[in-house]
Amino acid sequence: MEIFRDWRNLPADARGAVVALGNFDGVHLGHAHVLRAAHGARPDARLAVLTFEPHPRELFRPDDPPFRLTLSAERAAALENLGVSLLFELPFDHAFSLMSAEAFVADVLHAGLDARHLACGPDFAFGHRRGGDVTFLSARAEAMGIGLTVVPLLTDEVGQISSSRIRRALQDGYPERATAKLGRSWAIRGVVAHGDKRGRTIGFPTANIALGRHLEPARGVYAVMVTLADGSIRSGVANIGRRPTVNSGTESRLEVNIFEYEGDLYGTELSVALCAYLRSERKFSGLDELRAQIAADAAEARHILDLMVPRSA
Repeated sequence: MEIFRDWRNLPADARGAVVALGNFDGVHLGHAHVLRAAHGARPDARLAVLTFEPHPRELFRPDDPPFRLTLSAERAAALENLGVSLLFELPFDHAFSLMSAEAFVADVLHAGLDARHLACGPDFAFGHRRGGDVTFLSARAEAMGIGLTVVPLLTDEVGQISSSRIRRALQDGYPERATAKLGRSWAIRGVVAHGDKRGRTIGFPTANIALGRHLEPARGVYAVMVTLADGSIRSGVANIGRRPTVNSGTESRLEVNIFEYEGDLYGTELSVALCAYLRSERKFSGLDELRAQIAADAAEARHILDLMVPRSA
């Protein structure tokens, strides 16, 4: 997949695509639904996504707690897995936020991308102060000779499949519900940093990853699958939270113990997929009680993961 961060001066083979529009946070089943509709409308054209980085909400509401389901790299990987060959990830800054809806269609979509066809959900809004909606987009696209498919929202027995629902499921401690709406397990991707190395003193060395701009899911212990930098996948158990037994700080982080792994992971990027929530975070009386609980957590995680994905490892 080719990634562009400007709509101007694109090479010829990056122009003339069918373009799906939106934030695509999480790249869930509803987003996949839009991509299928886009491809179906013009199967002869390259499939592209136009999205923004950072998410506009991060610019307009910088004091909000982190809420992102997927940061840039994870989103790009998920889109590529769905067949997207062009990603236009446009920088969303103050200057861009002032662009009018008319300029977005005329300058970005028409003159810049030379889009052959567009696809979006019925709630897509764009331009300064969200001045453009699908009615406006339909009229302006038609005037410029660009096709448009407004894709109905994908629903299940509860309602619309949305990033908001997935965030709530994760914050309530139900990663399996998030998996059902995403079509894959939700993952936190980040670089392994040095911690206090206390885990190795009690027999459970951990790789430590800052949550950064990721949504913080329910604090506690999870059965996880970890994708290493070389693409190999290993099982493990992880804690997300503030580690009240050994830490008095307020910053949450992800600590993952990868089963039967003894390599050096510092400075490498891991993707940690949450498969099942085992228990909430709690404070123990000391390291002996903590060690015993981690051993029990690890055994439960192995059992759950063996049932979910039978493996020889």
